[in-house]
Amino acid sequence: MRAETTYARSGDLHIAYQVTGDGPLDLVFVPGFASHLEYEWEEPPRVRITKAAQARYMAERIPEAKCVELLGDDHVPWIGDADAILTEIEELLTGSRPTIEPDRVLATVLFTDIVGSTKRAADLGDRRWRDLLDRHHVQVRRELVRFRGREVKTAGDGFLATFDGPARAIHCAGAIGAAVRQLGLEIRAGLHTGEVELIGDDVGGIAVHIGARVAAEAGPGEILVSSTVKDLVAGSGIRFDDRNTHALRGIPGEWRLFAVERGSAL
Repeated sequence: MRAETTYARSGDLHIAYQVTGDGPLDLVFVPGFASHLEYEWEEPPRVRITKAAQARYMAERIPEAKCVELLGDDHVPWIGDADAILTEIEELLTGSRPTIEPDRVLATVLFTDIVGSTKRAADLGDRRWRDLLDRHHVQVRRELVRFRGREVKTAGDGFLATFDGPARAIHCAGAIGAAVRQLGLEIRAGLHTGEVELIGDDVGGIAVHIGARVAAEAGPGEILVSSTVKDLVAGSGIRFDDRNTHALRGIPGEWRLFAVERGSAL
């Protein structure tokens, strides 16, 4: 049975409320809430009616009221930074702030970098090295598109990319290695699959750190993967050589790593 809507007036304040349950009196308590957005100071037509002092004045004269000053460009909660004002309202109504769960997805992370890049750069000189690096980047990005990988970022001569499938990530790493070999370059690659945290266009979390540490253990021309990746691609036809267990810097425990047999990833 739906609760009946009741209307009441207190001075110039009109309220509509619903009551669940029985009793001789309806008791309605509404704590005050006044908000102010600093951006309003920059809009001359609005400054006359939206000064922060006015919000504070209102809050001071409403029992139990709270004044919150936020950055933003509009008072309505569905424009601008809605989460900020809605969080304050939720805390007012419930007494606690919401717990925001990070956005996490299952992904395979791929790290690549050029073997001996510092020496090669010194031998070639800045301009020729930059030209070669640009050609390397073109080849890497072409293969990422072909295998539906997402470039996350580059750091010097290294790439970080994510994939929605580990087998495709391994095949992409193999294709990148073959492509840049035509430029006279050799890469090493490391892969791990796990939950990653989406941070804007970036990714984070322990799975990303593991992927980076796996890549650091790879030798020239090697595609090194964690046992998680190896298990997930069972039946794909990709073959591996056991590289034994390793202590990955900063990562608890021992990790068994496997190298992709050259040729089986293409």
